[in-house]
Amino acid sequence: MIFLVDFSVIKPDPGLVFWTTIIFATFWIIVGKFAFKPIVAALRKREDDIQNALDAAKIARTEMENLKEENEELLAQAREERTQILKEAKEAREYMISEAKKKAKEEAAIIVRNARNDIESQKSAAIKELKMEVGNMALEVASKIIREKLNSDEAQKEYVKKLVDEIGMN
Repeated sequence: MIFLVDFSVIKPDPGLVFWTTIIFATFWIIVGKFAFKPIVAALRKREDDIQNALDAAKIARTEMENLKEENEELLAQAREERTQILKEAKEAREYMISEAKKKAKEEAAIIVRNARNDIESQKSAAIKELKMEVGNMALEVASKIIREKLNSDEAQKEYVKKLVDEIGMN
């Protein structure tokens, strides 16, 4: 270690420079022969991997945009279909309601017409029956009156004369 005492970095010896250069060159030759190729290959592989990842990300982004556009189109189509279905359902409901009202009106008209016909036929039957009753009552009353008035021959003659006068006036 005594020989290091004379060593000066600022003023190197020519032998030191020679051996330092040889060691330095040998180191770089060995490193260049064995280490640079794997390091450069690893850097190139890493660069390729990064580029592939960037390309894949770009493709994925493009696919996502396409999927987003497709989703928006599908949503718009679904909304349109929903609107169309609701419109058709509303039209069907209105049609069913109008048909039900129309059918109810027709049935009501038939019921009213049948009721009127029944009432008219019952009224006619009642009037006929009433006329028959009134006619029968009138005949009965008339026959009783005539029997009472026409008990004698003179009353009969008087009554016939009166009837002839009434008929003659009409």
